[in-house]
Amino acid sequence: MHKIFKHIFLKVWQWHINRNRNGDSTFMNTGYSCSNQNLKLKKSEEKDRYAIQLYHHITTAIDIIGKDILEVGCGNGGGLAYINRYLLPNSVTGVDINSKAIKFCKTKYINQNIPFFKSNAQKLPFLNRSFNVVLNIESSHNYKKPELFFDEVYRVLKTGGYFLFADYRNSFEIEKLNKQLKQSKFHLVNKQDITPNIVEALKVETQKKVRFIEQTVPMFFQNIAKELAVTEGTLAYRKFSNRKFIYFYYVLRKQ
Repeated sequence: MHKIFKHIFLKVWQWHINRNRNGDSTFMNTGYSCSNQNLKLKKSEEKDRYAIQLYHHITTAIDIIGKDILEVGCGNGGGLAYINRYLLPNSVTGVDINSKAIKFCKTKYINQNIPFFKSNAQKLPFLNRSFNVVLNIESSHNYKKPELFFDEVYRVLKTGGYFLFADYRNSFEIEKLNKQLKQSKFHLVNKQDITPNIVEALKVETQKKVRFIEQTVPMFFQNIAKELAVTEGTLAYRKFSNRKFIYFYYVLRKQ
């Protein structure tokens, strides 16, 4: 699919999802499935179980109780709101470059004391050493210069703070990413390849996504919508399954 057309359609798709779910689409990530992960969720949260499980898996790698958390690339804010409700941080803050997403968050979470700001990830609007934890999930693959982002994360983290970083890359890009992280000042605490867990979540969620698409999307756009939703059988799904896409997770620390 042509990149410009795909970008335009993605914006329309995000709007379409929000409209048809009464403005309640708060997650856009791939999701995470693990046999020994059985989170207790409210009935209203079950529709987002796998997306929530991704956030839970990543953020519980360290102790975030009483910590000041920044999420860069917060999207529609579902992950940050989950952290705020269940994981007992001192504070949470979200930034995203998408002004519509920030407007949505400010309305959706008006009663949850979560500040949201429109910001470029490569130039964060915060003072040095402002946060204990910086979180970034499925956003960095859009950054033109991720090394500038890593510098900004290092700058806004307090000494001893953690950078929780999860995303996917083409398999041939992983070595370059590892070099960029090695050149940063962070100390690597842990690294995981969670691609199989991502594939399992995508597979389990496919039927629900397809049903939603077929009920709400015009016939002409349904195949494109399924590609963007990464349903089973689509190109992106096959790339994850064949490990042409690698989904990674790093825990990095500022010493």
